Amino acid sequence: MLKKAKILIVDDDPLNRLVLEKTLANDHEIFLVESGEKALTFVKSTTVDLIILDIVMPGINGYEVLIQLKENSTTHAIPVIFISANTSDDDEAKGFELGAMDYIAKPFSPAIVRARVRNQLLIKQKNDLLEMLASIDGLTEIPNRRYLDESLSREWRRSRRAGTPLSVLLIDIDHFKRYNDCYGHRAGDDCLKRVAHALVAACERGGTDFVARYGGEEFAAVLPDINQQEALEFANKLRDAVNALAIPHKASLNAAHITISIGVATTEFGQVYAEHILLEEADLGLYQAKGSGRDKIITRVIAAS
Repeated sequence: MLKKAKILIVDDDPLNRLVLEKTLANDHEIFLVESGEKALTFVKSTTVDLIILDIVMPGINGYEVLIQLKENSTTHAIPVIFISANTSDDDEAKGFELGAMDYIAKPFSPAIVRARVRNQLLIKQKNDLLEMLASIDGLTEIPNRRYLDESLSREWRRSRRAGTPLSVLLIDIDHFKRYNDCYGHRAGDDCLKRVAHALVAACERGGTDFVARYGGEEFAAVLPDINQQEALEFANKLRDAVNALAIPHKASLNAAHITISIGVATTEFGQVYAEHILLEEADLGLYQAKGSGRDKIITRVIAAS
């Protein structure tokens, strides 16, 4: 059974809300609010697939709501269909210029409403798929560097606002060039896949923690709300997971099997002034871990700035 799309209907007229709800409720999960202010509050805590938005409302009108949605990185991609009793070409054009995807005139035709909602949801589904494919590493099938950069930037901003800890790990497969030279690049690719999947499997907090391929034989993990001690424990879990794979590596200079070195950087109270500082500190920790014999973890706490 396909998951129902979540649609937020925003209209100050209770009759309009009722008509739209009855028109769409059989096929979708419907949420109703009566003002622009409540709509903006609602989307902060609930993810929706589509918003049907009245233009003329007391307080914040539909245009202003759309502007705020587009300025927020977590809501800017939600498709919006405007509804209005005003059929002026200028009003319709203004809505499209601000980023609305479609425009439905009152009074509603249920068939037109269903068709336009269906079209926008299909477009969103295709766009979501393209976005997902663009964020996945082709070899390991885990998040790629692009996804890492976007997610780290988002979590860093949240850490700064809330004053919460944020940890970043950089992970390197020890002596991987020697592995490729010894076993061949096809075996090297298989090794990368197995290590990647072991690292991802160790993430137990669902969508909160994640591991991405950083490049080559390097991986990175972003851990929101995780302090230095917790990050160290997580790093040890990753190290143990890779050791448990017991992938033979007779060309390694530090073990008979594949191992990893990890650099950990933590900002305890959201002090770090730029997200790239976390990566740089984690990279320095990784360099120290490799320099001290590999198969090691080095942690670094970033002081207030």
